[in-house]
Amino acid sequence: MNSITRRHALRLGAAASAAPFLNLRAQEGGGKKLGVALLGLGDYATKQLGPALKKTGNARLAGIITGSADKVPTWQKEYEIPDGSVYDYQTLEKIADNKDIDIVYVVTPTALHAEYAIRALEAGKHVICEKPMAPTPEDCARMIKTAADKSRTLQIGYRLHWDPFHLKLMEAIKTKEFGEWKSIDVSDAGRMNDFTRHNAWRVDKELGIAGALYDLGVYCVQAALYSAQEHPLKVTAKSWTEREKEFSEVPEHWEWELEFSGGRKAKGFASYGKNGNHVKVEAEKGLIQIEPAYGYGGQKGSTPAGAMDFQHVFQQQLQIEGQVEAILSGKPSKVPGEMGQRDIEVIRGIMEAAESGKAHEFGKFAY
Repeated sequence: MNSITRRHALRLGAAASAAPFLNLRAQEGGGKKLGVALLGLGDYATKQLGPALKKTGNARLAGIITGSADKVPTWQKEYEIPDGSVYDYQTLEKIADNKDIDIVYVVTPTALHAEYAIRALEAGKHVICEKPMAPTPEDCARMIKTAADKSRTLQIGYRLHWDPFHLKLMEAIKTKEFGEWKSIDVSDAGRMNDFTRHNAWRVDKELGIAGALYDLGVYCVQAALYSAQEHPLKVTAKSWTEREKEFSEVPEHWEWELEFSGGRKAKGFASYGKNGNHVKVEAEKGLIQIEPAYGYGGQKGSTPAGAMDFQHVFQQQLQIEGQVEAILSGKPSKVPGEMGQRDIEVIRGIMEAAESGKAHEFGKFAY
């Protein structure tokens, strides 16, 4: 266990490679639900993933991995989890012997994703890892290689790939329904005033890496890339802080501009001090937009043809069902580890550009 894990285990408590070998038990079970273990029982797992797993048609919550023993009784009672399917971070490897658990869903602060994902993969389990994937592209590459070596899938928790508003945006761009895109503007930001409890890690450089850029900016990078439907060539960026006391380790605000072919640009903004929540794509025939865009519900969108008239969905339910289906079918995931690595490469480029004050030019992306 690395030093970050040892130091922060208690605080944790408060791109799929197509698998050559499918889960044989699931094949033989003829539709039997795959067992998911949540690793990290924080706010997101408690309020979103746990409830989603009550509704998924092809998966169920079969185990928990936590550093907070006091949380265990509540989760066991709520989800009928047996004693033999409860683990802590030190005993994670024992999950290899648990035939009821097929997938480990890593839901910890960003800095810990790589370690826990790799340990779960080495234990023979498929992995879903929350975004952003990991601190560095090198961490992502290690995760992807382990998944390939163990013939297991590695997928990222990009829930908006199952949201109807964002799916409409992607489809419109792919089909050029409203012509070629001309410019993109994305923002995900919200003023943070509570820096304790489940927010503490977000402003901790060791755990949160770069604050809002990783936590919220990953949504912006995703939106820009599936709006552009191509890779960026370079980026310029800046970061700054207004509340120096609260943001002593990570910047409060991030702003950047990605440049694509033909000189087309995508502006991005992520912040813990200001507000913003949109995707706006100017196309030849008018504006495609979603605002608000990134929440678990409440999206509103429009195209040059009029309002997007969609019912809101339980994003996490559809996400997990889609990811489990990729495992069962052996087909490529919509959100593989390689996609997660690509996004981290873009984020690191933003960081480098902000630090140097010069444009960062991207090399060739593998995905």
